[in-house]
Amino acid sequence: MNARVLAHAGRGRARRAANGSTAEGAARAGLTARGVIYLLVGVLALQIAFGTGDRQADRGGALAELADKPFGAVLLWALGIGLVGMALWRLSEALFGVTGKDGRTARKRLPAAARCVFYTFVAYSVLAFAAGSGGGGSSDRQSRDVTAKVMEMPAGQWLVGLAGTGVVVAGVVIAVQALRRSYHKKLKSGELNPRTRRLVDVAGVGGGAARGIVFAVAGGFAVRAAVAYEPDKAKGLDDTLRSFADTPLGPWLLVLVAAGLVLFGVFSFALARWRRV
Repeated sequence: MNARVLAHAGRGRARRAANGSTAEGAARAGLTARGVIYLLVGVLALQIAFGTGDRQADRGGALAELADKPFGAVLLWALGIGLVGMALWRLSEALFGVTGKDGRTARKRLPAAARCVFYTFVAYSVLAFAAGSGGGGSSDRQSRDVTAKVMEMPAGQWLVGLAGTGVVVAGVVIAVQALRRSYHKKLKSGELNPRTRRLVDVAGVGGGAARGIVFAVAGGFAVRAAVAYEPDKAKGLDDTLRSFADTPLGPWLLVLVAAGLVLFGVFSFALARWRRV
């Protein structure tokens, strides 16, 4: 009986921590770290569009850019720790439920678990880079290598195609939710004055739409790689962004998408301040 009481008490303490200031601090640190990465990637993409960039517009390029700044090593460690906070926040959502209506349903908790896995990988790569043991490699090479390995598996071509289709669908959903301003349900609206709300909407709509478009296009390249059975047709973030400059609109489409990613970085900062956790 005592063991049951202790286990129940332990679960209660964990749940209170997940719903309290610990989870809130982790979430806000994680959202800020995510904002820094998107802001830097957007700036690097803008430099590429105007012909002045010599770094890849992806997480590796963003980390290298940050490392060159004053106190770059400190900033990298802070960024990695913030992303650990993001992973822990998503883990708490997966275990104890998400804030809002139907937050404890599997429909809400499973995506939180997937985000936990994703941000755990991202946090590891940033901390590895900060420690000087890699982690900042090219997203394009990683994408091609992973695609090639999966295609060697039984039904690998189908797996790549399904994964690419899933990314396309996720991108469309992200863009539609941004255009519908679905994020309003997650904001502390009472703390926003009209001017701040308008600025948040500009960043949320523009940034979310650009992020969704990038996801959808990257997923489309994965589907094309699966159909053609050519792993090299898969593209990481950098090659996906550069592909916008190859359209009839030329570099100006890349400028728009890159500016959108900068806006999404700003929007992440807004969420770090005003999101309900």
